[in-house]
Amino acid sequence: MTQPRNFSMAGAVDLGARQAAAKRRQQAAESPGAGAGSAFVIEVTEETFNTDVVARSQAAPVIIDLWAEWCEPCKQLGPVLERLAEEAGGDWYLAKVDVDANPQLSAALQVQSIPMVIAVIGGQLVDGFLGALPEAQVRQWIGQVLQIADQLGMPSRVRGEAAGGAAGQPGEPGTAAEYPGQAAAGGPAGGGGPAGAMSPAEAAAAEVLSDPRLRAAQSAMDAGDMNGAANALSQVLDDVPDHPVAKAWLAQVELIRRVGGYDRAKVRRAAQEQPDDPDAQAKAADLELANGDIDASFSRLLGVIGRTAGQDRDKARLHLLGLFDVLPPRDSRVVKARGKLSSLLF
Repeated sequence: MTQPRNFSMAGAVDLGARQAAAKRRQQAAESPGAGAGSAFVIEVTEETFNTDVVARSQAAPVIIDLWAEWCEPCKQLGPVLERLAEEAGGDWYLAKVDVDANPQLSAALQVQSIPMVIAVIGGQLVDGFLGALPEAQVRQWIGQVLQIADQLGMPSRVRGEAAGGAAGQPGEPGTAAEYPGQAAAGGPAGGGGPAGAMSPAEAAAAEVLSDPRLRAAQSAMDAGDMNGAANALSQVLDDVPDHPVAKAWLAQVELIRRVGGYDRAKVRRAAQEQPDDPDAQAKAADLELANGDIDASFSRLLGVIGRTAGQDRDKARLHLLGLFDVLPPRDSRVVKARGKLSSLLF
């Protein structure tokens, strides 16, 4: 099976991008001094996330910039964030995450589109923003992040010094909290505060970074072995049927396998000739989703649901629900389509 062209929607499996990112990551590992020109800007990977982000965030906010090499808006926003991090001088730290090189981490953080910016304070995720905002708006949001840090007992006058030693040296006892969100009782948030709780995104990240079956699925996807990836993901779902990451990845793998067997011209012709046939429309919706035309894909099946009844309607509904799983559950397009589906059914 070959990968569909232009399969590049947010959160989906883009093997070419992953391979290129993996090569960049390998080159960076072989040249550890590269890109290390700032004490306040950190290149973060799945392996270093616990130390460089979670542990460091116990003493100072860490703002995460999720980006990719091909993303033009990322190239506009990134330098702004880097300059503001330098200007802050340790009041907060910037963690840059290449989503192509770190797909498990980006899935756990429920990346919807990029650039995506979020913050971690005391081991807890803080909502951020999508897109390349103007500098004034970025400054305003960072100000809100710092206000939260102040409320959690991280006054700016001590943040820089404290954060410099918060992460410690990798491997030193007590320097990195058990990911995610398990701060010591005497930490900035206190034992009963926010750092003592585990958010859903953090819980997902913990599983992603530790489950060998997900790593096996990742390796299989990178190698183009969709059957191997599906087998590994099915093992996870046998144990945890609603596992968010495994469920999303399996939906992506199944979409790739389906579309790889389609005759695209026949699919499009059948969809045009049979507008109310759920099977014909489901295949056309698969093609649209694989090509990144997400709204069109969802609208196509919603149209079938609105025009049909009985078994045909239910078949279209079930296929649409399966396509929802390809994207993060909080994706605005999924939320919008779920609302329309509810109005049609009830």
